[in-house]
Parts: sequence; structure tokens; C-alpha cells
Amino acid sequence: MDKKFKRTLVTSALPYANGPVHIGHLAGVYVPADIYVRWLRLKGEDVLFIGGSDEHGVPITLLAKKEGVNPQDIVDRYHGIIKKSFEEFGISFDIYSRTTSKTHHQVASDFFKTLYDKGEFIEQESDQLYDETAKQFLADRYVTGTCPHCGNKGAYGDQCEKCGKDLSALELIDPVSTISNSKPVLRKTKHWYLPLDRHQQWLEKWILNDHKEWKSNVYGQCKSWFDMGLKPRAVSRDLDWGISLPLPDTEGKVLYVWFDAPIGYISNTKELLPNDWEKWWKDSDTRLIHFIGKDNIVFHCIVFPAMLKAEGSFILPDNVPANEFLNLEGNKISTSRNWAVWLNEYLVDFPGKQDTLRYVLTANAPETKDNDFTWKDFQTRHNSELVAIYGNFVNRSVVLTNKYYNGVVPERGELTDYDKQILAEFSDTRKEMDNYLDNFRFRDALKEVMNLARIGNKYLAETEPWKLAKTDPERVKTIMNISIQICANLSIAFEPFLPFSTDKLRKQLNIGKFNWNEIGSIDLIKAGHQIGEAALLFEKIEDDAIQAQLDRLERIKKENELKNWKPNDIKETIAFDDFSKLDLRVGTVLDCQKVPKADKLLQFKIDDGMGGRTIVSGIAKWYKPEDLIGKQVCFIANLAPRMLKGIESQGMILSTVNSDGSLCIVTPQKQTRPGCTIE
Repeated sequence: MDKKFKRTLVTSALPYANGPVHIGHLAGVYVPADIYVRWLRLKGEDVLFIGGSDEHGVPITLLAKKEGVNPQDIVDRYHGIIKKSFEEFGISFDIYSRTTSKTHHQVASDFFKTLYDKGEFIEQESDQLYDETAKQFLADRYVTGTCPHCGNKGAYGDQCEKCGKDLSALELIDPVSTISNSKPVLRKTKHWYLPLDRHQQWLEKWILNDHKEWKSNVYGQCKSWFDMGLKPRAVSRDLDWGISLPLPDTEGKVLYVWFDAPIGYISNTKELLPNDWEKWWKDSDTRLIHFIGKDNIVFHCIVFPAMLKAEGSFILPDNVPANEFLNLEGNKISTSRNWAVWLNEYLVDFPGKQDTLRYVLTANAPETKDNDFTWKDFQTRHNSELVAIYGNFVNRSVVLTNKYYNGVVPERGELTDYDKQILAEFSDTRKEMDNYLDNFRFRDALKEVMNLARIGNKYLAETEPWKLAKTDPERVKTIMNISIQICANLSIAFEPFLPFSTDKLRKQLNIGKFNWNEIGSIDLIKAGHQIGEAALLFEKIEDDAIQAQLDRLERIKKENELKNWKPNDIKETIAFDDFSKLDLRVGTVLDCQKVPKADKLLQFKIDDGMGGRTIVSGIAKWYKPEDLIGKQVCFIANLAPRMLKGIESQGMILSTVNSDGSLCIVTPQKQTRPGCTIE
């Protein structure tokens, strides 16, 4: 950045309070934001970190209706869970509030009224679906129907989850209200719109010309919106949950959640600093940074800036370092399918391992493209990097200092060329980390920090002070002094990334916090300083803990398959005479074996009561041949013979296809003589 700002205001996307937060939220928004804020604080800069729950919107009303409770009950429950999760993972907000607060309702209402009084909105009527039974207009999520793109009969009014297309409720074929299951009708309703098209010219220049330093994924998405042409966007909707429109004769209308949610950043700041909030939002010496996921790019780069500009007294964001999405074991994280790692459950299974998750999510951060979280990678990074490199170096340094010097840091003697080489590598790293962090490249910055631990680990391994203790005690003093200095440096470098293990390290070294700019110093801890006892920073994660997580995901996958299973469409109607042509019979399996070079096929010898026959069936994946011998099966006896892998198959064994795709052989309920017909 060219301009030097006096202060930095950091906001993070407001999570919906209709469920807990998961690792995708943490990786995409909250860990990067927390790293950035902790880094600025260590540098001694003036910074404010604002967060909160988004507690309005249709998903919350849908869940409340499903559970038979009030929306307030839902948001109270999940706001508490989310807030606690962030606290447990060290997300160091200065305030974490909510959009149901009195302060927010007042600030959002005042913001709308200011724009309204300035003539920044347009009013227009439009057709909207109305439920005559429930006597209310229907938000998009309250409507289901057939997707016009793929024919999915369960598409929602805002999106088809089968083909992924964005929809409007009016596009659905045969729409149905999810409230009453009745067919909605079209009815006129009036709403207020923010005419984004009026703002396109300055927005394009501001982003595409003035902010070319923004991340490529952010820049590219904004450009695609401009290329399509911005259109007016409704700021109100017909709903009974939200901030009432502050205008006369507008009962039943609330601020659209996309309009009121980002104002939450302002209201939360005002709640924290009621007498001093304006300098953070209206002073040009403040740098505003929004941390978000890619699904919020348009709102924070185009819509919210247009709102702020229209109001006239607010600063605009200097950067919006949005991340892409994190997948889980190769599949998109889905809250509705429970395909996620929930933060409130993670610490039950991995107590005390907040930093491990922070480390892995940063190392795999989806900074410019989607990335994948796997439990095996989680285990490998923890054991081979945090335990074997960082933890191993710190533990050996503290153990040996206690062993040789009763925990008193020894005097450092003359440095060898190797000592100077190691320290030179170490002192140059801060500049690299600063560059990465200033440009929101947290993954690269973490690599540099771990490289410091590697340098320390290498230094101890190659100098081998335990071998020199008797032959060259003066050399050992220098080695251990340098090792403890490196540990102290690591307590600074790892602080933004791994705050919990850093606290443990500082306790072992018996030190407080240093300033970020002191990284590279070899005089952080003076000779004669008493350090504490050694304790492991990290303990190994065993295979059974990882297998338990993989087993859980496998169970969830099967549950989803069962939940989403629907019978195949019935085939074309046939005449009874066509059906009567099938000769269905019962036979007994005399022999069964796998067909060579065919993984799916089994060869049956069937006693059909008429001298026997051979049938080849593609069920090898679900049955062992030896388990089928002696069992009775149902088969089609008059099917034309067919050659399969050089074997003539004289019929077809009947099987059912289960919801998970597996096959199950159809058998008679009682023992039957081979050759009996099925009527």
C-alpha cells in the first residue's frame, strides 16, 4: 500500500446464526483475519477487529418454522455456540456482537433513512408469489418447484441444489409454497431498490483501475459483474423477521438481509466505542479491510461500497482479501448434508489442539482457488511438522538447558562461522514474512515461520551439544544460548498463527511478549535468565483418532445417500400380454465362481428343474461366490442367450438396486422346488 494509515479497521464476514461454524468458515475468513490482526498488534499498530452474527434472513425463519420455535430462539442458541467456538480457537475479536441488538436496529434504520431522504432509492412494484392460505408473500426459499434447467422437482426458489443454477421463484415450474403446500399466486408488491447501475462507472474505475493490487479471484469476479452490467437491487422484502422498514404504511416489510448485515460492522463498532466509532469509519487515515469468502465478494466489493458512497460520509474498503472455498475429503462442505468438521465438535475429539487446526487450515488455505482438507494430511502435518520439527527443537533446547545449566541461560562465547551462517538465515526472514502478510499471503508467511523452526532443528542436530558436553563445555554454552534465542524468536514469529502453543512456549522460557520487529535478534533473552521446565508443545496424533473421523464421514455419506434416495421413475407402461411373455422361475445355485478378468461378473450353475443352465450376473462386488452355493434365486428363463466374456449366459438373475447402489439377489421366502414358475 502506498498511503500510510494511522489505524486499521478489520472486519470479518458475519456468519449466519442458523448453525455452528465449521472448518470452511475458519479457513476462508476467520483464521486469516486473526493472523493479520495479531501481526498488526505485535507491530504496535492501532487496529480494531470487528465481528458478529448475522441473525436475519430466510434460512433462520425456515429453521424456526421447522423446529416450531421463534426465530429469536434460533439465533440466541447459535449466536452463543458460534461466539464460544471463536473464543475457543483464539479468534481475537475486539467485539463479537449481533444484528438483533438494539444498536444495530437503530444504526441500520438510520442508514436506510439517510439514503431514502437523499433520494438514493427507487420505488417500484413487481409480481411476487403469494400464499393465499398462509396470507403472506413468499421469500424465494419458501417456494419449491421443478428446475427449468435440469428438471429437478425439488428445486428452491433461489437455487437448484442438483444443477447449481441460481434461480428466482418465478422461474420455477409448478411452484408450491413450503408453508402450506398450496399453489401460490402472483400478487403486486412495492419495494425499494438500490440502483447499482447508477454506481457502475465509479465502481469500475475504483476497482479495476485504482485497486489492481487486489487478489486475482476478487478482481476477476468484480469484472464479470461489471461485464454483465449492474442492475437495481431490492433493499426491502416482505417478511415478518428482520428490521422493520422505517417508513409509514410499510407493515410486513423489512430490510433485506444483504442490506442490513454489512451495516453490522458499523453498529458493532459503535456498540464497542459509542463515543469514538466515527474515526474508524469516517476518517481517511483509517484503512478498512474486509475478510470474507468468495460468496460475499459482490456484496463487499460492489454493493456495500455503493451504499457507503451513497451515504456520503464513510470511507471505502482499501482491500477485500476474499478466499475461495475449502472442500472436505474431496467433496464440497455442506451444512445441510452435515458434510463438515464443526468447530464445537472438533475440540471434543481433539482437546487442546486448536493450533493444529489453525496450522493445517493456514497451510492449505484456499487463497486464490478451492483447496481440500483431508484427515490424513491433518495428521501428517501435525506429526511431521509441528511435532517433529517445531516441537522437537523447542523441547530439546529447554531440556538440555535445564540438564546442563539448571535452567539458567548460559553466556554466549565466540561465534563460529556456522553460528553466523545460521543466525544470518534467521535474521533475514522477517522481511519476507512482512511482505507476505502485508499482501495477505498467509500460507507463504507460515512456510517462512516453519522454516525458522527448521533452521533451529537443523542447528541442534548438526552441532550435537550432547556429544560436546564433556569435551568442549564452552562450545555447548554458545550452542544452547543460540538455541534459546531462536526459541524466543519463534515465540514472536508463531504468535499470529499458533497463539496457544506460543503461550506454552513463553511459559517454558519464562518470558513475556516481544515486539514483532525484534525477530532476528540474538539478545532477546539475557544470560543468567531462569527458564521454566520443559513440556511438550504438541503430542503425536495416532492413527485410530484419524480413522474415527474417516469412519464418521463414511457414516454421514451413507446417511445422506439414504436420505436423498428416491425410487427410479417408473418405466413406460406395458400391456399385460407383454408381461406374461416373461417366464420367471426359481432355481438353486449348484456352483458359483468369479469370471476370469472380469471384476463384476459371477458365473452360476443353476438347477432349474430342467437339466440345469449357466447364467452370468454382474454382482461380484456384493457377494462372495462360496456364500451363494445352495441358495435359491429368481431368474428369467426365456431370455435370449448372450455371450459374456466367452460364456453363454442363459437367462438373468433378478436383483434389487438399493439406495446406495448395491445389488441384492431376489430369493423366494420359502424353499421351492427348482423350476417352479413365478406368477
